Amino acid sequence: MSASQPPRSPESPEPPEPPRGTDAPTLLVKIFGKDRPGITAGLFDTLAAYAVDVVDIEQVVTRGRIVLCALVTSPEPGTTEGDLRATVHSWAESLKLQAEIISGTGDNRPRGDGRSHVTVLGHPLTAESTAAIAARITSTGGNIDRIFRLAKYPVTAVEFAVSGTGTEDLRTALAPEAAGLGVDIAVVSAGLSRRAQRLVVMDVDSTLIQDEVIELFAAHAGCEAEVASVTEQAMRGELDFEQSLHARVALLAGLDVSVVEKVRAEVRLTPGARTLIRTLKRLGYQVGVVSGGFTQVTDDLKERLGLDFASANTLEVVDGRLTGRVVGDIVDRAGKARLLRSFAEQAGVPLAQTVAIGDGANDLDMLNTAGLGVAFNAKPVVREAAHTAVNVPFLDTVLYLLGITREEVEAADGLVD
Repeated sequence: MSASQPPRSPESPEPPEPPRGTDAPTLLVKIFGKDRPGITAGLFDTLAAYAVDVVDIEQVVTRGRIVLCALVTSPEPGTTEGDLRATVHSWAESLKLQAEIISGTGDNRPRGDGRSHVTVLGHPLTAESTAAIAARITSTGGNIDRIFRLAKYPVTAVEFAVSGTGTEDLRTALAPEAAGLGVDIAVVSAGLSRRAQRLVVMDVDSTLIQDEVIELFAAHAGCEAEVASVTEQAMRGELDFEQSLHARVALLAGLDVSVVEKVRAEVRLTPGARTLIRTLKRLGYQVGVVSGGFTQVTDDLKERLGLDFASANTLEVVDGRLTGRVVGDIVDRAGKARLLRSFAEQAGVPLAQTVAIGDGANDLDMLNTAGLGVAFNAKPVVREAAHTAVNVPFLDTVLYLLGITREEVEAADGLVD
């Protein structure tokens, strides 16, 4: 023992044996056929008689058919590989399964640098679109290491684990495919950060809810069409948001404050909104909303949905009537990004671990500030600028972009909180 090495304590465990060399002989055992309980246990019970070590396992069941792959070391000296092959084939035939055993050396080849998750949402997901996506991944130098389904409804969602190319390069290459093929594609970096606690902040009007709140107020003031026209121009980025806000709010002057309760009752949540928030909260995420709408509605949503943060503009009320003005700082395009940073600081979550969801031009700064910006049924200018787009009317599909499966959501819903 060299002087630089301290003596080993009697209680110290022995270090594990080093892994076998990459040239060590291995066997790839593949089993496929009709699935039933006990196949996996049966295969490894059969292999155990030959004292082999397990190097890797992969098992997939699709429409009741199993494909089970086991990469194991070759039998120890004194036991013939032929005996193992014969025994495995005999066991498989007894269960009406097929077996294939391939000799080789070493483990799987190392995955390439640059690892990403590519989530694809289709309604439906066609063979044509899947082929185009796979081809585009290959064209960037990426390799598809694994594919699995996240959900089968309300959309088909699948995830590709890709290595060998950068996340940004992959995102740039796949964005045109999404638009052309009518699917939604999200590309995020792989790694521990994907499993870390996150903050999710979303817009309210036409995102968390199906309505534009100011239009609901305007309907009670008899000027809905006029307000809707200005709102649409602002969301497309054709008008300055603050100026358009003041112009629209002025039309509400004189409304009795009792209209607030009526508007709250008229608000319709977007399909999947409750599921999204409930699931995120169960995972320990913090959830907030920022809105160019009004605190008179967002404060109510915060209480009803158990949100952690909420910020919006505030309608001025004097003597029980709306004055047609807003008070305090305006929540506009820049304000939404500023609030995202503030919420993240309060939550103790780095910006890289934030997710922002929105649909309008005034959401763009927020979407680009977040670690992942999701354009939800958004205007073209927003879809083009966001990290990814979701173009189906179900807000809980955002969960799939975070690697959460429909089965996990339903299992959690089946438990008593």
